[in-house]
Amino acid sequence: MRRISLILSAFLLFVLPAASSPASAEDAIGVAMDDFSYTDTSAEPANQTAAHERRLSAFMAALRRDISADGRYRPVPSAQDGAAFKVIGGIQKTSTLVQWAKVAVIDVGAKKLVMDKLYTFRGDNDESWERAEIFVSREVMAALATPAPVALAVFDFELEDTTAASAGASAASDASYLAEVTGSVREALGQSGRYRIVDAGGDAVKARALRDCGGCEAAIAQKLGADQSLIGVVRRVSRTEYTLGFQVRDARTGAVLSRGDSGLRMGADYSWKRGAVRLVSDKLIGSQ
Repeated sequence: MRRISLILSAFLLFVLPAASSPASAEDAIGVAMDDFSYTDTSAEPANQTAAHERRLSAFMAALRRDISADGRYRPVPSAQDGAAFKVIGGIQKTSTLVQWAKVAVIDVGAKKLVMDKLYTFRGDNDESWERAEIFVSREVMAALATPAPVALAVFDFELEDTTAASAGASAASDASYLAEVTGSVREALGQSGRYRIVDAGGDAVKARALRDCGGCEAAIAQKLGADQSLIGVVRRVSRTEYTLGFQVRDARTGAVLSRGDSGLRMGADYSWKRGAVRLVSDKLIGSQ
């Protein structure tokens, strides 16, 4: 199994960073698939190399045929030829009756594994290989049908302070708490699996209040390569009272896709982070 894992690691390190963007939405989704590797460590006395090559060839032909038969997908030669997904794997025979198959499906654009599983199947004849292919085919098709994560530009949360004691000595601590809010929200969204967080930093963005720019964050997010934008605001009502809000827009059209508001919350500044994560989890992640 170590050899198969090394093959997967090498692909992720050296191929994905140079891969091209996924196929357009109008076309069938491109799927690239190399022949799986095969290793026999069973130490059986008979040389079965020819039989294994034949069965592996039939296995790969059937797997490609099954995926191509679904009109949503089209085979492409490699990840550099418009593939949205890459399927890689390897099979290892460890004894007379036991074989293992390691299969991974990679979202090329997101550079992310959407499936990475290890299977075992018994037998080393045509029938056992056919059964294994049918099962693996179903698993791969299920992984391909998993929605790709949305590229989301999460901009730094902003503070709207309506208290009489705004600014001044508290500015540094406010900035620190806001940074914690932004970081925690990005982490929660990224860990949900629904979103791929796009870097939305930069002095040009930080120099303006996005909450008052009439939706300009959508255009900025589009330039950053994101599908959607998210801005968030902490509104300080008093030193121990605050509200939270966020808004998500479509980066291409600017249309508002989702918004949430916490209502009045009680707590000191250090509770902003907890409140923001709860709001986004309930109103954005949970609602989907």
